[in-house]
Amino acid sequence: MVKVEQRKLRNFNQFETVDDVIAILKEQFSTRKLYMKYDVDKREVMINEYNPDRTLMVVTDPNYKGVGDIIIYGLSDKYIEIDLEVIETLGPGYYKCKIKSARRATEGRRDLRFKVNQGDAVATNFRVSKHTIDLTRFNVPTSIKVVIDQFQSANSRFCDMFKIDIFSLDNRDLVLKNIKNTGKTLFIEDVANPESYKAMTEDFIDIAGLYGADLDKLIKRNIEKGFKSIIIVPVIYITEDENSIPFAYLQAISKTETMGIDRVIELKDMSFKLVDRIRDANTLLVSVHQQIIDISRGGAKLKISDNDLKKYIQKSKGFIFDIVFKLQAPLTIYGDIKSVFNDPDGNIMIGVDFEGNSSRKDEMKRFYDVLKPMESEYKSKLIKSMKSSRK
Repeated sequence: MVKVEQRKLRNFNQFETVDDVIAILKEQFSTRKLYMKYDVDKREVMINEYNPDRTLMVVTDPNYKGVGDIIIYGLSDKYIEIDLEVIETLGPGYYKCKIKSARRATEGRRDLRFKVNQGDAVATNFRVSKHTIDLTRFNVPTSIKVVIDQFQSANSRFCDMFKIDIFSLDNRDLVLKNIKNTGKTLFIEDVANPESYKAMTEDFIDIAGLYGADLDKLIKRNIEKGFKSIIIVPVIYITEDENSIPFAYLQAISKTETMGIDRVIELKDMSFKLVDRIRDANTLLVSVHQQIIDISRGGAKLKISDNDLKKYIQKSKGFIFDIVFKLQAPLTIYGDIKSVFNDPDGNIMIGVDFEGNSSRKDEMKRFYDVLKPMESEYKSKLIKSMKSSRK
């Protein structure tokens, strides 16, 4: 039995009765094609006979080696899936089946999907994450901590006291807790001046409002420690779910001079560079060529046979890769993983949507231009096939 991880679920309406399912099969799929779901070779299925007891005689490729019940699907005005219980196997690729359930997509497929012949296009230059960085609980892999430590050491001369640290879940420090929750910056230009504790804009923490009546105690404490200026900037990581998480912070404290807004800008820029460094350290480039099984304007199905890709790609929620059409320059696209399953040979079949924000608009326009003649050719073949089946 094929094990499928369906990460993005399509919205469906269930058919209420078996008679409704049989009716739509007879009305809309007498000439349209049906296929075996989760089959690498996308084998066609035919309903050979409708029995009086409402069972079906199903015919497919004699080489099909499915185990257990099967799911068939087709596309009319909308995508349809039918779950079939195999009552009896009557011969190679020949089954007597009972309809268990069926469903129709609430929306029609956006784009025409068609098979890609080997040699017409390949997927390559995969950029995948080595580790899934789960920052919701501030669990940071050791390799990323090493990057942070090296970055801190390289920038230690920024001011008298400079450090980079990761937020903790149980942090009781009022200021750090506020920075973690809001993603705002702390800027106290002159610790001896109460006005410096007020927020300059909405991007900064209002320390005066945060401490209220206890502000005088904080000012006194900072002066006693010999501080002149304090800046704390959050390090904000954009996850694969496109959520912004402040997971660490850069803290700069000067004891010798006052730091102005220009130093805040420098520190913010430094936080961006740190995030880039973390991404680079956590990204693996795999330049092998992998097969594209089928493709549309909105997504593709890829056959992953490379062992390095198999190891890392299943952990990802999405990845950047290049599509290279014959005689065309590479197109860089972000693929959002929607389904994963293994074929009998141990390859991983991955369905991806081209919906991620990493898909650059100019790249997608060029992609559509390349795909357009291929779509037209496929439509022409499909119309000829449908006309031929009606004769």
